Order: sequence, then C-alpha cells, then structure tokens
Amino acid sequence: MWDYLKLVLFGLIAVLTMYLASEARDLAFMVASLIGLLSAAVAFIYTLRGMGNARAPKTGYLDGPVRIGVILTAFWGVVGFLVGTWIAFQLAFPNLNFAWAEGYLNFGRLRPLHTSAVIFAFGGTGLVTTSFYVVQRTTGARLWNDGLAWFVFWGYQITILLAATGYLLGATQGKEYAEFEWYTDWWLTVVWVGYLLLYMGTLMKRKEPHIYVANWFYLSFIITIAMLHVVNNLSIPVSLFGSKSVQVFAGVQDAMTQWWYGHNAVGFFLTAGFLGMMYYFVPKQAERPVFSYKLSIIHFWALIFLYIWAGPHHLHYTALPDWASTLGMVFSVILWMPSWGGMINGLMTLSGAWDKLRTDPIIRMMVVSVGFYGMSTFEGPMMSIKAVNSLSHYTDWTIGHVHSGALGWNGMITFGALYFLFPRLWNKAGIYSNRLVSWHFWLATIGIIFYAASMWVTGIMEGLMWREIDAQGFLVNSFADTVAAKFPMYVVRGIGGILYLTGALIMAYNLWMTVKRAPLAREASAAAPAE
Repeated sequence: MWDYLKLVLFGLIAVLTMYLASEARDLAFMVASLIGLLSAAVAFIYTLRGMGNARAPKTGYLDGPVRIGVILTAFWGVVGFLVGTWIAFQLAFPNLNFAWAEGYLNFGRLRPLHTSAVIFAFGGTGLVTTSFYVVQRTTGARLWNDGLAWFVFWGYQITILLAATGYLLGATQGKEYAEFEWYTDWWLTVVWVGYLLLYMGTLMKRKEPHIYVANWFYLSFIITIAMLHVVNNLSIPVSLFGSKSVQVFAGVQDAMTQWWYGHNAVGFFLTAGFLGMMYYFVPKQAERPVFSYKLSIIHFWALIFLYIWAGPHHLHYTALPDWASTLGMVFSVILWMPSWGGMINGLMTLSGAWDKLRTDPIIRMMVVSVGFYGMSTFEGPMMSIKAVNSLSHYTDWTIGHVHSGALGWNGMITFGALYFLFPRLWNKAGIYSNRLVSWHFWLATIGIIFYAASMWVTGIMEGLMWREIDAQGFLVNSFADTVAAKFPMYVVRGIGGILYLTGALIMAYNLWMTVKRAPLAREASAAAPAE
C-alpha cells in the first residue's frame, strides 16, 4: 500500500514540476523545475521496479547512504577546490573572465558556486554522511527509518544541484552563505525537518543509555541551522513561476539578521558539526578515549551559548547601533576560551599515543586540523576587536582567516574522516597507500600556508594603504593602487590552491584504489552495541 502511495506522490510531483517548467518566467526556474521533474521520475521508476520484490530483513546498520555519501563528499570537494582555484586566478589575471563565458562562468557567477560547493556540497555532504555513521555506532541502533534516511540524503543532493544551476544562471539572493533563492530554500527546509526527525528518532531508539558528546554537537548543528535558515531566508517570491524574490527584512535589520545567520552558519555548520566529527574520529583513529569527557561537555554548552551572540562583530563601523556591535565583540572574545578548551581536548586525546604522529599520516591530518581550529578561533576573536577590525575589515585578511579555517580545520578533519571510513565501509584491511596519504597531507598543508600567508600579507598591506594620508589629509592611494600592489600575493594564493587541489585529487585516487585494490579485512564488521 505504501508503495502505491509513493507512486501517486512522485507522479503528482512530476506533473507539477512539468507544469512549472512550462510556465517558467526565467531560465534558472525552468532548469530547477526540470531537475525536480527528473528527480521525481527517477524516484517513480525506482519505486515501480522494486514493487513485488521480497524485502530483506532490516539487520545491522544502514550504511548504504554512508557509502554513497563518502564518494560524493570526495567528489564535491574536488569540484569546489577546482572552482576556487580557477576564480583565484581570475582575480590575478582578469583576462581569464572570457568574453564567450560572460554571464555564466565569470567571477561573479562562479564565486557563490565555489563557496556553496565547498561549504554545503563538500562540507554538508560530509556532515550528513558522518552523522549517519556516528549516530548508529554510538547508539547501537539502526537509523530510525530507512526511507527517511534515503530521502534526507538524496534530498540534500537535489538542493546542491538546484543551488549550483541557479548561481550559474543568475538566481541568487546576494546574501553571503545564503545565496539560495526561495524555491531552493523551501525544498531545503523540508529536507532539514526530515533530517531532524531522523536524528531524533535514532537517538530515541538507542540501545546505549548515554548520548555520546559527538551526537550533542551534531544535534545542535541540525537544530540551529534550521532556525537560522528559516529566519534569514524569509522572503516573498515575485512570482511562483520565477526565481526572484523580495526579502522581508530591509536596511540595517536585514544586515543584522544576515550576520546573525552568517556567523552562526560558521559557528554551527562549520564548527559544531565538525566538532562532532572530531569527537568521534580522532579518538577512534588514535585508539584512545577522549582526554576529558567533562571538558567536552563544558566545551559544548559554552560554545552553543556564546556563538549565537557573536554575529554583530561583522558590522563594526556601520549603521548598526554601537552597543550591538560591541556586544558581538565581547561575546566573540569570550568565545576564544571554550574554543581552545575543545582544541586542547582534541590534541590531548593523543596522550600516550603521540608516536602515531610519526607512523600514521591520517592521525597527523586530524591533529593538524585541530591545530587550525585553534588558530582560527584565536584569530577570529582578535579580528572582532574594533581596533583590529578597523584595519582588517573589507580586506583580504578576512579571506585568509576564512580559508585557514575552512581548508585547515573543515577540510583536514573531513579528509581524515574519509580515510577512516572508506576501509571500514568496504571491509578493507586499511587504506590503499599511506604514502599517498602523506603526499596529500604535505601538499594540503603547504597549500594552506601559501594561501593564508599571502592573504594575511596582502590584507594588512591593503588596510594600511587605504588609511594612508598625506600632509594635507588626502588619501595617498587610490583603490586601483591597492589592486595593483596585491598582484604577487594573488598569484601565490592561486599556487596554494593548486597544491591543495592536487592533494585532493591524490586522495580521490587513493580512496578509489582502496575500494578496488586494498586487501579485504579478515572479518566483516557487524553491528555492535556501540563503537
């Protein structure tokens, strides 16, 4: 009976999206409707082909979405790094904005594609995938509902396709980290509610009485992102047959709402979710318990209480009331302490196993990621201080800060998780080549240093040039002067991107060969009460 209902539902969605495509007012909305039509058609055919087949009993863990998820995480990573490296060189060499590609592949269209590909496609798929794996292993329970798990997984991938095609075709809200237009926002809301229900349902049917701390971080990421997403994306579509919409908020209220969202997207998507990764995969790879479980609980509660208040530091010296930006600065500085508590907890988990840094390149990658987490969470509060922000804001220093965190913290911990998961998901004795992991580690680390250091140098130089005045009080440098002065550092940044991308390609090859060539483990891993 349920299969028949699904067929009716998918059929109705296909008809609706076909109608929307036929009435579309712009190309972006037409393509989005056709993606919906294709997705519904694939789901309809898959359901139809499965009708009448005997269903296998649901035993063990549901690792199907996890297997596909780790593959797509690696794929989206390579795509995001490739686009990022290309647009880095477009800034250094503007002639790379080819006339024939204007309106589709110029910097303005590719830049949001890059940020969303790295954050939401690579990072988001990694978070959804690892959360499915971790919650099952730490609760000893299968995911609450198989169908819902597959819906969440594929629904999120459809979100990525809707966003990516929209950016290339000009559909964007123009809000940092929130470029999705209204139809993508609505779809992601449905998927995210399903994600929350799935995660909560799995925790409620757990066989272990204790909820491990990694699950607290994953859960805070899911709940808070839902709240941020809904409030910041309140908008009214200009037409139900077009991609454009009008924001409900305006002026300084819109700016405040945007950076309440923007900073907490960093805080809960790029920090809390990845801390869930850290608290599971670092102890597992090190084969050591978390250094201080009590510290991990303090880290969690302090982080989620303080982070939510820090957004106004993005709006120093603007129309935002001074008390609001000062409040954001104060909470940002306080936030340094719990952040470093988490970093220390992650690093000290290796107590008694420091020798693994010499022999295990995967744990080395994880430890460096925790180190970058510590550096970024020191630099961020420092840059939120008004005296520092007056120099750094609107400069490339901010770009260097963001990328040292994204590439160093988020990228490296995700790479480590992928290297951990691939052998276990395909029942292999280990990764195909530790030597290739080592190559990846050094290329990625050197690439990050090139990128961040060049942006720190050019950002501080830029800020100093902007504020330089002559004896009569006039500005010495024009904006064009600062752009010309930055050229060497832009080239260095591009080289750093090439190194990081090369490391990711080596990883993709290594993971592929792990599946194809690595020797099998002696015994297939079975579902255990908790790992």
